[in-house]
Amino acid sequence: MHTPRVEIIVVSQPAELIPGAFMHDEAFEATLASLRDWLLTDARLKADIRCAIAGFAHRLNAVGVPVDRLTFAAEALHAEHVAFTSTWLKDQPGLQNLQAHGWEAIEGYPTSPLYAVHQSRQMLALRLRDTSDDLFPIVAELKQAGYLHYLCFPVFFANGHNNAITLATRSEQGFSERDIALLACLMPTLVAVLEIQSGYKSLDEVLRIYVGDEPHRAILAGRIGRGQVSRIRSAILFADMRSYTRITSAIEPEQAVELLNRYFDCLVPPIEAEGGEVLKYMGDGLLAIFRDRGDDLGAAAQSALSAATVGLACIEQIDPNDFGEKIQAGIALHHGDAAYGNVGSGARLDFTVVGRDVNLTSRLAQLNKVLGEPLLMSRAFCDHLWSNPHHLGAFRLDGFEDAIDVFRP
Repeated sequence: MHTPRVEIIVVSQPAELIPGAFMHDEAFEATLASLRDWLLTDARLKADIRCAIAGFAHRLNAVGVPVDRLTFAAEALHAEHVAFTSTWLKDQPGLQNLQAHGWEAIEGYPTSPLYAVHQSRQMLALRLRDTSDDLFPIVAELKQAGYLHYLCFPVFFANGHNNAITLATRSEQGFSERDIALLACLMPTLVAVLEIQSGYKSLDEVLRIYVGDEPHRAILAGRIGRGQVSRIRSAILFADMRSYTRITSAIEPEQAVELLNRYFDCLVPPIEAEGGEVLKYMGDGLLAIFRDRGDDLGAAAQSALSAATVGLACIEQIDPNDFGEKIQAGIALHHGDAAYGNVGSGARLDFTVVGRDVNLTSRLAQLNKVLGEPLLMSRAFCDHLWSNPHHLGAFRLDGFEDAIDVFRP
């Protein structure tokens, strides 16, 4: 991809030299100390980056720095997003939502102020009335919104992420040299606080992506000792692709990954839409739960059945020509305890799902192909349904002594 050259405009003095002119100004030093103290105490302890961004903007205005727009733009560790921005606007009450960005963020990066400051490692300052709209695509947008002065500070994290903090004002005077000096002095402290908060956010996101909602909360709460088990009463869904081994033996590994992603794209959205949680991916298998909540009265079971029905209908729409044959799946539904347990040896553990009810659901799914049914349910599950399913008979499942009554919708 061609990277266009851009002119880097910096303030009349390098940002690192500006603060020196104010170091013996008692009022300046008192303001600086007060804002630093707030950043290292109250702001650092806020769980949401937006709170820190909004609080910082309010306090800058309170000490005379005329901020009308403040944005923190950062790279993200996320399965679906490469970056996010958190923006505070003075003329809009409340906190601004984090906005996630996909590949368009990468494509627009080389022509952005962020690229310029990452290359120069210096602050960028633009007097917008004197700046050509062609310099950066955002210039025209800022002008149209009435902003007159724009600052962009590079923010580098220890993990290699290149981020940025931008400020804009509609004040006719713009940001004074004193304002810029104050911001330059505060920037290392602000960056340290944002790096801590971003680290926690990334840890939270990555754990949630790989182990699911409830397990990731348990891990962050410190429940990571080997042998610890917690139980959740729920409807349990197990899905398994039919003939996966045969299908993937005839295609390239890259196509096999595409197949799994297409397959899970059919199953996961309806599960989450119905309030379910995916706990585990096991090759072409998927385990999800729908929690009982209070006097459930069958809501969890109905949600699981709805998600299974929609998921199977979506799989039916996959074009057989894409992977050499028709893609089919079998889904089993049961109701019981999903037990999370820490299993492994030494410092290498897996937060996995164990227990009789999970095993029964998995074994029930093996009957799908035998009976030629895409969706099977146990009696324990059907006892929670509001409808009367069709009884297929009692079947012995591998590992279970007693025959299990099996139903289909």
